[in-house]
Amino acid sequence: MTRFGRLARNHDFTVLWTGATISELGSRMSMFVFPLLAFQLTGSAFMAALAESAHLLGMAAALLPAGLLADRFDRRRLMRLASASGVLLYVSLVAAGLAGVLTMPHLLAVAVLTGAGAGLFAPAEISAVRSVVATDELPTALSQHQARQHVASLVGAPIGGLLYAVARWLPFAVDAVSYAVSWFMLGRIRTDLSAPKIQGSRQRPHRELAAGVRFIRQHPFLRVHLVWSMSTNLVVNALFFTAVLRLIQGGFPPLQIGLVETAAGVFGVLGAMAAPGIIDRFATGHLTIAVAWSLTPLVVPMALVNAPVVVAAALGIGLFLNPAGNAGIGAYRIAVTPDELQGRIQSTTQFLSMSVLPVAPLLAGFLLGRLGGGEAVAVLGLLTALIALIPTLSPAMRTLPSPAVWRSVAPRVPVAA
Repeated sequence: MTRFGRLARNHDFTVLWTGATISELGSRMSMFVFPLLAFQLTGSAFMAALAESAHLLGMAAALLPAGLLADRFDRRRLMRLASASGVLLYVSLVAAGLAGVLTMPHLLAVAVLTGAGAGLFAPAEISAVRSVVATDELPTALSQHQARQHVASLVGAPIGGLLYAVARWLPFAVDAVSYAVSWFMLGRIRTDLSAPKIQGSRQRPHRELAAGVRFIRQHPFLRVHLVWSMSTNLVVNALFFTAVLRLIQGGFPPLQIGLVETAAGVFGVLGAMAAPGIIDRFATGHLTIAVAWSLTPLVVPMALVNAPVVVAAALGIGLFLNPAGNAGIGAYRIAVTPDELQGRIQSTTQFLSMSVLPVAPLLAGFLLGRLGGGEAVAVLGLLTALIALIPTLSPAMRTLPSPAVWRSVAPRVPVAA
């Protein structure tokens, strides 16, 4: 039986993953529609961008307190609360759309609050995965997590666009249903997902948040990885924006430009399917270093040739190892993190990694305007190589062994049958 097949026999993980996958697909549809609807309501490209940014802002603002809540309260209740709030918020958009009273402030409020709900859900979900999945199955579980993100990204936009063409409120109605399905599925989890009990009294919230940061700072691998992930998130996303903007400047049809995101989604799904075997076959540190360097040589054809097929092939191939790298590192982080810190470690790493994303489009626009397309891509490629030196030169990264070694010394937690 394959790793995915063995994991599929885990009832609680299957229920958790299925509900979250359906909800994420609905959310990707809404995220695609938000800018379209905002532009239709206002005629402003800035307001269209603001609608999508508002969701990210809500998520980033909620992550740190959400990690604290995930370490204090029942994780199932937190996830169901986030799902229930998504139902109510999107139903409000459906009702306003049907009544013909949908406004921009209403849309922005829903974008911010659903982002906050996603921020509340994420640390609780990762903490729950640690409770329902055995240590040796964590890489496969997180590979499936990567796969669902890429599948949702791949099909969410086309489905959202199709539903939006029928009625502008219809994607939100489908998303409300997806949240309701998630709420129902979460109620079927059998494992006790209560936060671990601690001895003594709780500390003040800022001290508990500081404990999560201190754990990362004191762990050499996690510290190096956090610095590298923040840096590479900024530069790789700037590279993606630069490539797309350069294609737009080149006058290529939107359908051909869309090929870039489609290729990234397809290679992401293929990479997620191959991820468990890759993770088991290589040392986690070496895999991380390989991911860090994987995009650098492919920048050369992107700098020399401005064509959708070249950009799509380069970014797609370069991102193939990304799901394995994310899943392998994520599995190690979960395995070595004490259960009482799971929520805070997840929220802190995700918050810091997301904090640089708003700068990526600005960096892309600046370089493209000052240097031109090919030169901007070349500069970002050089920065990608310099950032790849961070894990390459780190002894903690180079010496991290394969999962067969590190999971044998990871702390064990009870897992439901």
